Order: sequence, then structure tokens, then C-alpha cells
Amino acid sequence: MAHLDDTHVDDRHVGDASARTGDPAPDDRRKPGSPPDLRGRTWGYVLRATVRQFSRDQCLDLAAALTYYAVLAAAPALLALVSVLGLVGNGGQAVERVVGTLEGVVPPDALNVVEPLVENAAGGGGRAGFALVLGVVLALWSASGYVGAFGRAMNRVYGIDEGRPVWKLRPVMLLVTVVAVVIAALVVAALALSGSLARAVGDAVGLGSTTVTIWNIAKWPVVLLLVIVLVAILYHVTPNVRQPKMRWVSVGAVVAILGWLVASAAFGLYVATFASYDATYGSLAGLIVFLLWLWITNLALLLGAELDAELERGRELQGGIAAEETLRLPPKDARASEKREAKRQEEIERGRHLREAAGREQEAEPGPAEQEHEQEHEHSEHGQEREQHVREQRPGGPAARADRR
Repeated sequence: MAHLDDTHVDDRHVGDASARTGDPAPDDRRKPGSPPDLRGRTWGYVLRATVRQFSRDQCLDLAAALTYYAVLAAAPALLALVSVLGLVGNGGQAVERVVGTLEGVVPPDALNVVEPLVENAAGGGGRAGFALVLGVVLALWSASGYVGAFGRAMNRVYGIDEGRPVWKLRPVMLLVTVVAVVIAALVVAALALSGSLARAVGDAVGLGSTTVTIWNIAKWPVVLLLVIVLVAILYHVTPNVRQPKMRWVSVGAVVAILGWLVASAAFGLYVATFASYDATYGSLAGLIVFLLWLWITNLALLLGAELDAELERGRELQGGIAAEETLRLPPKDARASEKREAKRQEEIERGRHLREAAGREQEAEPGPAEQEHEQEHEHSEHGQEREQHVREQRPGGPAARADRR
């Protein structure tokens, strides 16, 4: 599994948050105001840089990591979903409506994984209330892991460290998680509230058939609007960069949503027409397809984020700001980065002291060549002493003459 951390080797795209506090203001007047103000050469540069950075930032691996966190959040979210269906009543109709709606987006094999779980849990009846509370709590906790991972991925896209302290970062991520879960619940409710179920709810609250008909048509723009809001929040809040302004509809968000719809449809067509996942994976085919679809979804989100980041680089370059190596957006906070950098420098100093101490010890002790020379010298002295002793003991030698005296 890929790991999402704050380290990434790319001199062109990475910047320490503490070192970027002196960057120009996000809304610097030298920058073009909007994407239509960009020149043709700038657009060409942006598109090439987007493709290049998508590869350099290892977005394929980032999407795999995000898919893992999405799977962890999917089970409790599904529990909350089916609990809502059980509370609404006519749970069978609601399940059929949701499944029928997803058929146009989710690949068939992936839908086969979700459909039986929804059908089994929707008949919970009296347990729906408790399951709803439990599902919401678990969904918030699990989804916060995905939001945090998405924030780390966005920091890599913008080439900046996470500088926000934990006490500041965690509440923001939890708030984003709550908003994301609420939006997801509204999307599910909008998809489920149609057809006969919409008429039943309309009759219960006193709405006429005309209102229900209008809702059946208007729900699709509502769902699209909710998705746009969700993507905009993820793109703007999660990274540790101060962006020029909150863009509810950015170029990257549009590309991400449209790319996701097209890729999902193409993948569903491929699975239904050409692929043989059933023959290869057997009973696991639906799960494999579901994971691949989630991976494609996260790829689309990361591609849109890369495009937004490179568009900001293009605005800076066209405005005469030196952003060819690093994006010149100031961080939201650099305190955590400064603390990490201080600790890193302390580790470097300890390592330097360790190396220098080892060098002094090596200088004090004789090296292998010196030890070998001393041993040869000792052997030579011992040999000379033995030769002197032998000469003295020979007949006619000094020792023999002394004995005769």
C-alpha cells in the first residue's frame, strides 16, 4: 500500500512551509485575474506541466492510498445509508431506486457488491435508528482518515509541507469530514427520493404531483451542485496553502467531475463488454471492480487538483513571479514545519558530533598500516637479539672467551 507522507523528492515542486512565508500574496495584482486571461503559450505550458506533475507526484500511488481510506469509510457510510432507508419506510422501493440510479454510473460488477448489502440492511426495521447513529459515528471517524489522506495528497500536489499544528489541523479536518458526510447523505437522499417513493413522500407532506414531477427533473442539477460543492471544499480547505480565493467552480473541479463521469462510463463499458473478471477472480470479481472504480474516482480528483495547481503556476509565471521551480503560494501555517525542521537540524548535529568523535578516536588509535609496521619492527628487534645471543654462544665468541678466563 502506498504511504502518504510529507516527504517527496522533486526539487521543482517541493517547498518547506517555513521557507515560503515570504511569498507574494495569493491575490497579487501581477497575476491574471481568471483562466480566460491566460495567454495561449501559458495554457500550453500548464497542460504539459499538469501531465508531467501528475507523474512526478506519483498520483497513481496516491490514488491507491486514497482508495484504501475510502474503503474503510465505505462500510459505516453504507450502514448509515441503509438505516436512513429503513427509517423512511418503503425501504424496498428506496433500495431499488438507489440501485437503479447507480446503474448508470457504477460498473455492474461493482454494483453487485453493494446491492445485496443494501437490501439486507434496509430490512432492519426497528434497528434502523440505532444503526443510523452507529453508522454516522463510524462514518465520521473513518471518513476523517480519508479527508486527512486527501489533505496530505494535496500538499504534495502543491509542493508544500503540512505546517498546521495538530490542534489546528484536526478540527478543520473533522469539520470537512462532517460537511462531506452531510453532502454525501444529501446526494443519496436525492437519488433515492424519486419515482413512487417521491410520490409517497410528497403525499405524506402535502405536496402535489406537480411538485414531485418538478423534483424528479430538478434532482440531477441538485446532485451535481452538491458534488461541485464537495470537490471545492476538498480542494480549498485540505491543503496547507493560502489560495487566492474560494473558487466553487474551478477548472480542475470541472475536469475532475467530467473526467470521473466519462471514465466511470468507459470502465463500465469495458467491464461489461471486454473484461473477464468473473473468469479470473470468481466470486471476488465484484470487489475487484469496485476497488478499481474507486481508484479511478481518486485519480480524477487528483488530476483536477494538479490542473488547478499548474493553472496557479501559470498565473504566477505570466505575472512575472518566479514560480518555475516552486509554486509561490504562502502556507496557511508554518509552525509545525518549523518544529520539524528544528528537530531535523538537531538530528544532523548529533550525527555530525558522532562522526567527528569517531574520527578523533581513529586518529588516536594506530591504523592497520601503523600496527603492521610496529609488528615488523618488533619482529626485527627480536630477530637481532636472537642473532646476537647465538653469536655470543658460539665457540670463540664473547661468552666462550669469558668462560675460559
